[in-house]
This record gives sequence, C-alpha cells and structure tokens, in this order.
Amino acid sequence: MGFGELFLLAVGLSMDAFAVSVCKGLALKKIDLKNAGTVGLWFGGFQALMPLIGYFIAALFADSIKAVDHWVAFVLLALIGGNMLREALCGGEEEEADAALSVKAMLPMAIATSIDAMAVGVTFAFTGTYVNIWVSVLFIGVTTC
Repeated sequence: MGFGELFLLAVGLSMDAFAVSVCKGLALKKIDLKNAGTVGLWFGGFQALMPLIGYFIAALFADSIKAVDHWVAFVLLALIGGNMLREALCGGEEEEADAALSVKAMLPMAIATSIDAMAVGVTFAFTGTYVNIWVSVLFIGVTTC
C-alpha cells in the first residue's frame, strides 16, 4: 500500500472522529490546548488501536471464516442499515450536547467512531499485498489525532 492510498484511508477513517470532535468543541465553554489534546488522543489512539485489533483477530481466524466472510459482512451491514432505518422512521430522540471529557463520556465515542477502523484492520489481514501494520496504524492514529 502506497503513501497516497494510506493517506486517503487515514483521512476517510478520521472523518467521523472529526465530526464528533467538532460537536464536542461546540459544547465546551472554553477550548484550550489541554481539551483539544485530550479529544485528539482519545480518538487518535482508538483509531490506531482498532485496526491493530482487527488485523490480529482476522489473522487468527482467516482460514476458518474465508468461506463465510461475505455472509458475515452482509448480516452486519444489514443489521446496521436496519437499525438506521428504524431510528429514522421512529423519529429518534434528540440528544443534548455533552461537554464532559471524562473516561465515561469519551470511551463510548472513541469506540463508536473507530469501529470502521477495525474493519480496515481485518481488510489488511486479508489483502494479498504487503501491508506494514505498524506503520499503517501509527499513520492512521496520527492523522486522526
């Protein structure tokens, strides 16, 4: 994987974290370097950690799930899409902006915004081309941060 491809991938993965960071910044009364660093480290750290987890999990189970991997992807995407439709049709509840930067507030957001990065890690494990996982996850994490 070349630098250009990795850069586009990293920027694409960081978009959801960027959107949540903007909302978090709008909720804060005062934005300073400490708050920005906290948010950046949470999101950047998880964007780097999740592809690594996905890569090693996929490497462990690659042979046993190759035959049904497309069905697993189909079921997961169908569940996510169905949930999105349900929320849209039922008029989901409005959420208040939360300015907290505690572990309880940041951990779920960091995990939620990096689930797609875990899927990228799985893809890295299944790709036929050479991918340096350590350089890739570092680059993704730094780009997101």
